[in-house]
Amino acid sequence: MSDKMVPLEGENQKKRVCYFFDSDIGGFHYGPGHPMKPTRIRMCHSLVMNYGLYKKMEIFRAKPATKREMTQFHSDEYVDFLSRITPSNMNSFIKEQHKYNVGDDCPVFDGLFDYCSISAGGSMEGAARLSRDKCDIAVNWAGGLHHAKKSEASGFCYVNDIVLGILELLRYHNRVLYIDIDVHHGDGVEEAFYTTDRVMTVSFHKYGEYFPGTGELRDVGVMKGKYYALNFPLRDGISDDNYKSVFEPVIRQVMETYDPSAIVLQCGTDSLSGDKLGCLNLSMRGHANCVKFVKSFNKPLLLLGGGGYTMRNVSRAWAYETGLAAGVELGPDIPVNEYYEYFGPDYELDVKSSNAEDLNTPAYLERVKRIVLENLRHTGGAPSVQMSDIPSMPIDEALDDPNQDEELISPDSRRPRRLLDSRRQAEGGLSDSDDEGEGGRRNHASHRDRSSHDSNGTNRKFGMGGGIMASGQTSTHGAGPSGHTTVAQILSSSNADESTAMDVDTSSASVPPTPVETNGTAAMEVTMENGTASVEPAPETIAPATAAPATPVPTVPETSSETAPVQ
Repeated sequence: MSDKMVPLEGENQKKRVCYFFDSDIGGFHYGPGHPMKPTRIRMCHSLVMNYGLYKKMEIFRAKPATKREMTQFHSDEYVDFLSRITPSNMNSFIKEQHKYNVGDDCPVFDGLFDYCSISAGGSMEGAARLSRDKCDIAVNWAGGLHHAKKSEASGFCYVNDIVLGILELLRYHNRVLYIDIDVHHGDGVEEAFYTTDRVMTVSFHKYGEYFPGTGELRDVGVMKGKYYALNFPLRDGISDDNYKSVFEPVIRQVMETYDPSAIVLQCGTDSLSGDKLGCLNLSMRGHANCVKFVKSFNKPLLLLGGGGYTMRNVSRAWAYETGLAAGVELGPDIPVNEYYEYFGPDYELDVKSSNAEDLNTPAYLERVKRIVLENLRHTGGAPSVQMSDIPSMPIDEALDDPNQDEELISPDSRRPRRLLDSRRQAEGGLSDSDDEGEGGRRNHASHRDRSSHDSNGTNRKFGMGGGIMASGQTSTHGAGPSGHTTVAQILSSSNADESTAMDVDTSSASVPPTPVETNGTAAMEVTMENGTASVEPAPETIAPATAAPATPVPTVPETSSETAPVQ
């Protein structure tokens, strides 16, 4: 085994990992000065390939989601708008841009719909492969866009790939758990499943005059979904130890009480220390501990991306977490790759915590944890779902026999690349000259210039190294009471002697108020009252995803000399 990867201790069972990546994703650009940079996904992929992780998993290029597939959650008019608008004709859609919240945080850029299709396609096919037992863990770092609503873009998100992926999982799984560790509240996903017990949403996020303004402790769901939405509001600067002290007990209790058969984990990295828009203080290992802990439950797991606006840290964290999914820990020294200069001056994988003050006192965290667990106990255990036949879809047939057209290939033709890509390296095998230089196998003469080494023989490092963007701005969009009370609370904040609803340090917060039903939230085709999506019907009533089978991408490290845009 190369020193780039070390097997994880205590791994009892090797996981089958499907990793989705589309090389086109790095070519999209939100615009000059915009903090969301899709290039970060290509930077992560470059690390994944140069660390050699392609030997440990199958790599696929998912078929982009179609308009019809997107309308399983989003409205027909909204999806049609996204497919038609371009920078050249956007002046003809002024009214629609205002209606769908497109223009500021969510700008119109070249290839907007293609970008949404790639993001959604990876999450939907990852979910389909998990459901068909084609893999144990599916990874789509281009996904995790958790703010998008049924008919509204929000927080850099246009199409909610997470909701589309969960809908696919619900065809096969009675209960799905969604966990969100982004610094921002996962409002779009919570809102979509606010009235159902088929999906439990758990979000750990910064709350208080912070985008999107939802995610209050009192937001627990309504109707059949009451107490199936859990929110853990945090304050600035939370450390690894404090985060772990609340994340693990809450998730452990959720697993015991709700007993989901599949898990979706949104791994937004804007909760890392040093993020341009975040305010928490997690290190890379503190963030990755969440992935490791959720993986330990041995449930089908869909890992998705999300926020993250310091590109070098985003790519580090997601590459490291890809290794954890594949059962290895990546070495500390970053291998040479096309973005190598971004990781200077130390060229190390780790993202360390800063000395920022942690405003989350032990008393505060304990009180919030107690209230969250009390809300969880109100569910009374795992809800049951009526047994039914799973509806057959084209994607099922395609996944059952991915090589159905192989007989049509001429025996004189080269085998399809996808067949070669799907073969993982056997344990103990050697490839790409991993063992070169070991045991005196090679000539001691180096093909490199001696001047490229330091005096101690080590390689010398080369290279020197209004919305979500306004942390104080709040929004009234949201599913729960906080979406409609936050603005009023801010306006009345001048009365310093009056306590707010989120003052959990007072005894009055020990029993959370009963949430109220709100109007105007997003909905799907299978709806209940007031517009929130409901999926309590039997699985056959859920509109399934119909993504076509994936086409694998070559598992060869990228060697492009293209220079990444300066961050």
